[in-house]
Amino acid sequence: MRTSVQSLAPAARTARIRRFSVSALCATGAAAAALTLAPSPAHASEPASHGVATSAGVSAAGVAAQADAISEKAGKAAAEKDNLNDWIRESLKIMEDEGIPGSYEGLHSNIMRESGGDPEASNDWDVNAQNGTPSKGLLQVIQPTFDAYHVSGTPSDLTDPVANITAAANYAADKYGSIDNVDSAY
Repeated sequence: MRTSVQSLAPAARTARIRRFSVSALCATGAAAAALTLAPSPAHASEPASHGVATSAGVSAAGVAAQADAISEKAGKAAAEKDNLNDWIRESLKIMEDEGIPGSYEGLHSNIMRESGGDPEASNDWDVNAQNGTPSKGLLQVIQPTFDAYHVSGTPSDLTDPVANITAAANYAADKYGSIDNVDSAY
């Protein structure tokens, strides 16, 4: 038996209204994102006769725009994932040529922890940033470390994905024996 929103007690009605959610499927079909929208306290006390979308303070156009933005971001993330695999493989070739130890798994797990795979990630809040040298790139390297551990043959740009990965792996090899031995901020 289905209960109508109007027949629920006010608290249950408010809880039912707050369970309004929207799902967007990634353009590649590989990822789905859910966005849960809850009304402000002022909207939650509005009568249910205004409709769920109105009570939640959300228009259909607004929900569609949010779903489109999530889908676009998921599509971009899927494309960067393919690039990430290529960047790691290219770095591994350079690392092998230079005698820098490390594995795909070690690089990938550290990249995902440090930047989520975003080559433009920048940490603007930690002590390094407060001292004027924010960590940047896939493996969150600061400029002085990049300069000291930069591997010849890669771009001299801290945020270049291959240069960032290779310099970070070179640093980790010097300090920890291998990027594979790093399992937290380093």
